[in-house]
Amino acid sequence: MSNFAQDFEQTVLASLPPMVKGQCHVAKFTHTHKNMRVTFFKTPAGSVIATESKQPLGAEDTEKLCWLYGGAEALAAETLGGHYVGPRREMVTPWSTNAVEITQNMAIRGVTRIEEYFPVQDGDTRHDPMLQRLYDGLDQGVFTTSIQPAPILEIDDLDAYNEQEGLALSAEEIEYLHGVEKQLGRRLTDSEVFGFAQINSEHCRHKIFGGTFIIDGEEKESSLFQMIKKTTQENPHHILSAYKDNVAFAQGPVVEQFAPACHETSDYFVIRDIESVISIKAETHNFPTTVEPFNGASTGTGGEIRDRMGGGKGSWPIAGTAVYMTSYPRTDSEPREWERQMEPRPWLYQTPRQILTKASNGASDFGNKFGQPLICGSVLTFEHQEGDVKYAYDKVVMLAGGVGYGNKRDCLKGTPQKGNKVVVVGGDNYRIGLGGGSVSSVETGRYSSGIELNAVQRANPEMQKRAYNLIRSLCEEDRNPVVSIHDHGSAGHVNCLSELVEDCGGLIHMDKLPIGDHTLSAKEIIANESQERMGLLIDEHHIDHVRRIAERERAPMYVVGETTGDAHFAFVQADGRRPFDLEVSQMFGHSPKTVMRDNTVEHKYAPVRYAPGDIEGKVRQVLRLEAVACKDWLTNKVDRSVTGKVARQQCQGELQLPLSDCGVVALDYRGTRGIATALGHAPQAALASAEAGSVLSVAEALTNIVWAPLVEGLDSVSLSANWMWPCRAQEGEDARLYRAVQALSEFCLKLRVNVPTGKDSLSMTQKYPSGEKVISPGTVIVSSGGQVSDVKRVVGPVLSNERSTLLHIDFSFCPLSLGGSAFAQSQGYVGSDVPTVMDAEYFRDAFDAVQSLVHGGLVLAGHDISAGGLVTTLLEMTFANTQGGLDIHLDKMQADDLVRVLFSENPGVVIQVADKNCSKVRKMLEDAGIGYVNIGHPTQERTLTITRDGERVVLDIDRMRQEWYRSSHLMDTWQTLNGKAGERAGNMGRQPVRWRMPATFNGKMSRYGLNPDRREASGTRAAVIREKGTNGEREMAYMLYLAGFDVKDVMMTDLVSGRETLDDVNFIVFCGGFSNSDVLGSAKGWAGAFLYNPRAKETLDRFYAREDTLSLGVCNGCQLMVELGLVGRTDGAAAQDGRARMEHNDSHKFESAFLGVDVQTGGHSVLLDSLRGSSLGLWVAHGEGKFVLPGREEDYNVVLKYAYEGYPANPNGSSFGTAGIASADGRHLAMMPHLERVFLPWQCAFYPAGRLDSDQVTPWIEAFVNARKWVERHQK
Repeated sequence: MSNFAQDFEQTVLASLPPMVKGQCHVAKFTHTHKNMRVTFFKTPAGSVIATESKQPLGAEDTEKLCWLYGGAEALAAETLGGHYVGPRREMVTPWSTNAVEITQNMAIRGVTRIEEYFPVQDGDTRHDPMLQRLYDGLDQGVFTTSIQPAPILEIDDLDAYNEQEGLALSAEEIEYLHGVEKQLGRRLTDSEVFGFAQINSEHCRHKIFGGTFIIDGEEKESSLFQMIKKTTQENPHHILSAYKDNVAFAQGPVVEQFAPACHETSDYFVIRDIESVISIKAETHNFPTTVEPFNGASTGTGGEIRDRMGGGKGSWPIAGTAVYMTSYPRTDSEPREWERQMEPRPWLYQTPRQILTKASNGASDFGNKFGQPLICGSVLTFEHQEGDVKYAYDKVVMLAGGVGYGNKRDCLKGTPQKGNKVVVVGGDNYRIGLGGGSVSSVETGRYSSGIELNAVQRANPEMQKRAYNLIRSLCEEDRNPVVSIHDHGSAGHVNCLSELVEDCGGLIHMDKLPIGDHTLSAKEIIANESQERMGLLIDEHHIDHVRRIAERERAPMYVVGETTGDAHFAFVQADGRRPFDLEVSQMFGHSPKTVMRDNTVEHKYAPVRYAPGDIEGKVRQVLRLEAVACKDWLTNKVDRSVTGKVARQQCQGELQLPLSDCGVVALDYRGTRGIATALGHAPQAALASAEAGSVLSVAEALTNIVWAPLVEGLDSVSLSANWMWPCRAQEGEDARLYRAVQALSEFCLKLRVNVPTGKDSLSMTQKYPSGEKVISPGTVIVSSGGQVSDVKRVVGPVLSNERSTLLHIDFSFCPLSLGGSAFAQSQGYVGSDVPTVMDAEYFRDAFDAVQSLVHGGLVLAGHDISAGGLVTTLLEMTFANTQGGLDIHLDKMQADDLVRVLFSENPGVVIQVADKNCSKVRKMLEDAGIGYVNIGHPTQERTLTITRDGERVVLDIDRMRQEWYRSSHLMDTWQTLNGKAGERAGNMGRQPVRWRMPATFNGKMSRYGLNPDRREASGTRAAVIREKGTNGEREMAYMLYLAGFDVKDVMMTDLVSGRETLDDVNFIVFCGGFSNSDVLGSAKGWAGAFLYNPRAKETLDRFYAREDTLSLGVCNGCQLMVELGLVGRTDGAAAQDGRARMEHNDSHKFESAFLGVDVQTGGHSVLLDSLRGSSLGLWVAHGEGKFVLPGREEDYNVVLKYAYEGYPANPNGSSFGTAGIASADGRHLAMMPHLERVFLPWQCAFYPAGRLDSDQVTPWIEAFVNARKWVERHQK
């Protein structure tokens, strides 16, 4: 975990509920680990870093470690008094793994473990028992445990073992296992029973969806799965793979693959055309997020990414989505009206507010470090009680979804053949994630806290990135050596590897598996769910080639077994014993079919009642609901730009507010074909009508994605349906689920839309020790995805202040209804009259009609009508501007009163059309048979004025925006330190992004002699240099390539090994990301690899000694250049004291923003001199981006400053507002913002509207054009 992520965790630890405190216990150790020595280092911040080594550390190694630990002091004492909070002794943390690898790169030998401990006041200090322990003193036994691996057990009593281990096996499954025992003529082992329970759990096998439903005594003809699969059977469109892999694949366009020619060593990037496939997937991680939110959501994100890595023979994730649903966080000083309906519960593990903070931190942290942008999301908080039943998301919903792509050649898995090698790539085995499949399949709180905590995984995104780099490389080769691939998730090795070998069978050698905790039993090795691992099946003659790539990428790779061809699957120990030894058919083939019996129960909810008048007060209430309110507290901490392929993310307009309906990514850097994705859900409506809830969820996912120009309109769209339902929680719930799935299937069939993928989590109930049960509302979250014809033509929600008209287009063909709306929720109701879509064919026609307008460029702005109703839609269209408002007339809207018109959430859209195009648009809509209402036009006044039947309401837009922002600010205070949340709120609306282009800039590639079709070498060479954890090298390499360079991909292992000398390149770029996961400080480990590795240091010194070289460091690369002293030095006697350094952002959190910078007229940079005096927009995404410049400003060559002094436009508190500094001669530049993600207009989150269609490049391309010309002049 990075330091800023740790800060997040520490911020919330103090408010852990008492129940968690009661679960903690103080650990004191006196056993010494034989032949090991622990040396303690005290850091300047007061923490203690314990360093275990095979022998006492020498003076030179101690000095290196003091530098690595940030100027720490090596302590002579072998024991330390006092109390400390630190990691659990039995599990080596991912932080330690990275730290040890850093020492190895620094030529420090013999270090085996490094952990950090924080001093606390006493042994009663609250802490997170999932991650930490309390220590009464630290001594030489701090890493020692007396636990011995448990022996292989033969199970005498399956029923007792089932309950003891929390396996959730049914009586029928127990009986089935007795039958297996008879077949084998022996008792089953603990590994076999435990493994069977995991791989056959509801979580893994989706038995309810494949089961038989008997409702009101009548057996239903179709299973849930059959109804969902029917949508693809009848409307396959372009689907190539569905229901049989980690992801669904659809036919994609021909795109450019930009990748190194060879992956075994450093080599130059080349472009090849490939026929692509598009993937869509969504994953839920509800139980783990409820129990331990940070790691639960983090591993949920990682698992979803691995699903898209593991499609076919390997594929590429490109962008993510996230949804969080919890009970009310109660962040305001006084409970809001809707929060008073139910009293807070004695939360089992975390409060809802903690879950929202920590879960979003975890999901964001994983994506940030892995290098996947999160471009779309949603939040819902909800509680309701009518009668005895309590509905609330005490058991939370955490959805991680996303889109990706691959080579069509690889979209189907190969068939295992006898003799294929079984390979595991990724991290070690630990005692974590044990029984996650089983425990996730029952109500939370049923089993002991120990069982539930053990079932949660921990995350290591940097390790997963290494595994991905290997898979990416294999998929980019002319021939992919992978036969099949499977992600490691629920049920660990036993599930992953058995599914990998399929019916062919396989033998797994346990002594070949990497063990991070040597106290693990055979059962724990086989079934643990340590994350960030992939299983691969590879032809034997390719193994050495794959290993060479893995070693270059520092991706741990283990050949652990082989396929046997005998339909038998076994794990064998080094001593020959087999703790797991079953026929494949016994594992999967004949387990009992689930039968669901239920009766229909109709729940009647009170109609929504409200007092007339006070529209403004009602609007204020609705805008404060977390589902409606601003989501800035989520978007400001998650990377939304990495890859350089993001064409549309959440934040829009000059104020960069999260308003977008959909996310869009390009499939290559040509900026034409891409993928759009959006979300939809309606659980409040589903309470009143399960059928309507499903229809509305699909409708919202479609009205959100309609703004992207899809290749074939609605026929381009595929859906993922993720079902979260409280099955068996009360009579009627299973029947409601059946009706909900049936309604979704029937609606999609009528729309002619397929649902080729999805997920279910059907134990959405939380049980408290008192016996109280809280039921999470039955929920389906629908993700939509489809191929985009032109990513530059996506319509946004930001109002254009030109002569124009607003049209309301209803998609529902249904009377306006308040049931299930945010307004109903704000009044304490669910409501009885929920909207739906009355005519699916009309909905389809309306969708395609709007699509025609989008394709024709006839829509200036557009926004869907969903949470908060029409009034929220209109307000949000104005929020991202600093000027202008709307004059709205709603006389033609048919409803009983203005409240119903403003707050109903019937599916529909509002479009803004230029007056010059109005007649054309009206004709197109009328020809398509689509109704519309002219509802108003923009005005110069900063108000939203609404009139209807003589009633007039005037809303001050900026005041409404403050109300809309309030809930975001309250959440932000829990994740942002040093008062920065208040400063952010105070500056909201005051720091618009402004562009001032260079006078000579015309936006054309021809001006710079650029040819995007170039496929031949130019002879002018540059290199991107990366370390494990770097995630921004591809967009950097392409920007260099477009500017005219031949670009070499250089990994640190190339430099350390001496394979790469840099002698043939003149320009090097250190790329952004999280090298070594930012362990021990951003770029510290990367710098250590250069400073303390002779070959790498010699290569770097030789490059900088040349007079024909340039260099650039961006983000993590900027931190590296500052750490190495390549920039930021001052002259004179106080040079060392005045040297620049990088520190954590003042907010102590990751900052993500599209903001403005000013290129300084007084600075000198070879790259930026032609841009002097300009003000330009660009992306920042960093946690340690604060330039600390101890000297005077004139002592440094400051070439780039943030456009505003205050936070968040100055996102880190840098001295003098510094965003970039250069060496005195201007040849070497270090900057925190990402110019490589804004060299094309469509990459920019805000770009001058008048230039968006005409400019081919942004002014930032000049940086690399200038570099190329300089190199051409100085090349020897």
